[in-house]
Amino acid sequence: MQRTVIRNAMIVSVDPKVGDFHDADLLIDGTKIAEVRPNIGPVDAREIDGRGMIVIPGFVDTHRHTWQCLLRNAAADWTLAQYFGGVRGVMGELYTPDDMYVANYIGSLEALDAGVTTLYDWSHNNNSPDHADMAVKGLRDSGIRGVFGYGNANREWFPVSDMPSDFTDVARVRRTHFNGDDGLLTMAFAARGPQFATLDVTEDDFRKARELGLRITLHAGDGLWGLNHPVDQLNSRGLLAADTTYVHCCTLSDAEFKLIADTGGTASLSAEVELNMGHGNPATLGLMKHGCRPSISIDVCCSVGGDMFGQMRILLAATRGFLNAEALERHELIDPLPLTTRDILEFATLQGARACGLESRTGSLTPGKQADIVMIDTHALNMFPINNPIGAVVNDAHTGNIDTVFVAGQIVKRHGKLVHVDVRSLYSKMERAADGLFGRAGVPRDGSWLPTPYVRGTDAEKH
Repeated sequence: MQRTVIRNAMIVSVDPKVGDFHDADLLIDGTKIAEVRPNIGPVDAREIDGRGMIVIPGFVDTHRHTWQCLLRNAAADWTLAQYFGGVRGVMGELYTPDDMYVANYIGSLEALDAGVTTLYDWSHNNNSPDHADMAVKGLRDSGIRGVFGYGNANREWFPVSDMPSDFTDVARVRRTHFNGDDGLLTMAFAARGPQFATLDVTEDDFRKARELGLRITLHAGDGLWGLNHPVDQLNSRGLLAADTTYVHCCTLSDAEFKLIADTGGTASLSAEVELNMGHGNPATLGLMKHGCRPSISIDVCCSVGGDMFGQMRILLAATRGFLNAEALERHELIDPLPLTTRDILEFATLQGARACGLESRTGSLTPGKQADIVMIDTHALNMFPINNPIGAVVNDAHTGNIDTVFVAGQIVKRHGKLVHVDVRSLYSKMERAADGLFGRAGVPRDGSWLPTPYVRGTDAEKH
């Protein structure tokens, strides 16, 4: 088993028991972190010079529709209703299994390049068994630590659907690709929930997913689609549990935040999409009020970028901005700030691992955990002087500052470049796939066709 030691680095462990260090070493033994401390001493291992590097846990993205990266920027100027009309009403049904593979493979490499070592692939376009198989293959071939969130076929997402989920195929994927839960890839279930399916169908989905031992994630509280108190509805059927992650949460009530926290649930916030597409203000403080510390996700990569640095900054600014605006109305100052850069980094790492059910494996630089590690080079003009390493990561860094990325002890990015990846050939492959997809749709690739907004006409839209 390969051993590697990183020497003389600034280490932010995101584990209070391990702590942070201005100058320390980190020893990787095989797939796991063995030691984190100053002056480890001589070891029989490959040596990496960590001077001028900030070492952090790999980022964990808890909700990304990776299959949509073939549509990158097509939805840049679409509303949420236009997104439903364009992505669901037009494009989703036109994907081939090969499109699912290309999107998931290249989208996962994009995540790795940006220091996202764990990706929850919220895969809700599984139009056939072949679509699902190829989506899983794309994740596996990339080398990322991934959670395949099996979602329904595109046609089953038009609200409010009474179509049952195809649990025959869910069980097949579970049996075929995820016979155990200890591999680099694990499986979960991406439920439509009461915003997109009837409550009877939702209850059936939740109970069958749990019979298969799958964690559950669902959209809850996003824009007009989330005004129907989805968490209250789930609670009315006794479906709330610690195995569930609630995505967005913007329009949930205080009572629903408390229900999530009291039942041990987790949350995933996608502030950039939420602000751009009308979901509502980020639910950061509403969740934290009841002790639920959220995770962070990218969401629809057809309209926003795929790196965690931007998401951290937007969530931090949006949350503080909302508070500051309220304080100004009262002619008051906020002191101290209730949300810090350390909180945000924890959301992007440890809380993400918890939402994926992987907190025992990743999310912090804790000896015994998997060696999912990001090394950030501080020699760039946007980084030095390093007065506050956590502030530098959250407020200043970008993907171009990432020098090295490890997944389970294996180097997947070194000296700023993904290893064993021919980006030029990937460019050609993605262009061909996008040409084919948009050609079948008969629409321009730039999104200028502005799809007809999809409005389902329920009570939620009347608010």
